[in-house]
Amino acid sequence: MRTPHHLDAHPRPNPYEELAALDDGPLEETPLEEFLPEERTAGAEDAWAPPDHRRGGKRRRKNRFAGLPFAMKAVVGLVVLASFAALGDRWAVLYAEHRAADTLKDRLDLAAAPEVEIGGFPFLTQLAGKRLESVKLTVPDVAADRVSLAKVSATAHDVTLNADGLTSVRGADVPRFDGDVLLSFEDLNRELGASQVTFTGEGRDRVRARGTLPVAGHDLKLRAEARIQRQGERGIATEIGGMRLDIGDLATYRPGKRASEGLHLTPEASADLARETRKAKALLSVPAIVQRMGVPEATVNQALADDGKLAELTGSPRFARQAERLNLIDLALDNPDVLKSLGLDPALLGELSRLTRPVLADRLALAFELPKPEQGGVKLEDVRVEEDGIRVRLSGSGLTVGS
Repeated sequence: MRTPHHLDAHPRPNPYEELAALDDGPLEETPLEEFLPEERTAGAEDAWAPPDHRRGGKRRRKNRFAGLPFAMKAVVGLVVLASFAALGDRWAVLYAEHRAADTLKDRLDLAAAPEVEIGGFPFLTQLAGKRLESVKLTVPDVAADRVSLAKVSATAHDVTLNADGLTSVRGADVPRFDGDVLLSFEDLNRELGASQVTFTGEGRDRVRARGTLPVAGHDLKLRAEARIQRQGERGIATEIGGMRLDIGDLATYRPGKRASEGLHLTPEASADLARETRKAKALLSVPAIVQRMGVPEATVNQALADDGKLAELTGSPRFARQAERLNLIDLALDNPDVLKSLGLDPALLGELSRLTRPVLADRLALAFELPKPEQGGVKLEDVRVEEDGIRVRLSGSGLTVGS
């Protein structure tokens, strides 16, 4: 057991005295540069920048395609060259089409330059071989007799050029071509109808005409049909039928010599004779009319003397049918007063007598013929009525253009 004496004999060291013994003077200041790498101290004056952790740094951007194989680079290069070659070829085609359009406009004396489209690729190779795969030509508004063709389109195949280069094409030989011609109803309405008659398609080969026709100061309602058919190898013809001119609700005129043609009262007008005594007596007072109607003379005399007998005669179905069959056109000059009492203008009847079937048909004729070329041949293959007009398919061979 330790005693207090023992503690006084071996005192504990003072920690502060030990720290004081270690004090050799003031600490030396060591520059921070001594603790940095040598390469950092050399550029200490430069501005600080964040470290770049990407591999290669800026060198990778300079070598974007360095990792691509050589074959891939070659393919990319060929694609670029082919693109430039195709662009140049298309420019050459556009230039050739423009020159051809201007040349055709001058030689054919057209109002506007036609559309020219050269087919096949590449064009420059075809030009070097002086043979074009196809050339499509579209010409608008071509005059053909009385009407205008809305559009003529033709495609030439295997065209042989007479040329020394792109700018020295003197002509061409066309062994074969095909196309179509459109005769639009809009043009027909303007040129033949004079805004009073309109043409519309009805079936595969028929055209319907509807409108008004001025005759002797009266606007008569016109109805007619035209059957379209091919005529020869270069033309189409129209057979006009069903021609009819309505004079209000009073009478109908059909040009021709048959019994059903001429000027006839309408069923409504014939029925009115039973209700209008004055008109009935005026009609029965003309012996030629009574004779044509086949009414016995004794029956006519009784009817003229007795209104009851007259109503009985004119109200019968047989009399109405006989009145409708009566052709009044040839009675106009001999009996103008009687026909006037029926409401018919004598001047109108005189004009109708001169409006014969050929005259009226000529006003509605849609016929035309394609011009005959100096070389080769052109023929019509088919004629068809469509919604917008009459379309004709054509073909040809042995055509020479230019010198």
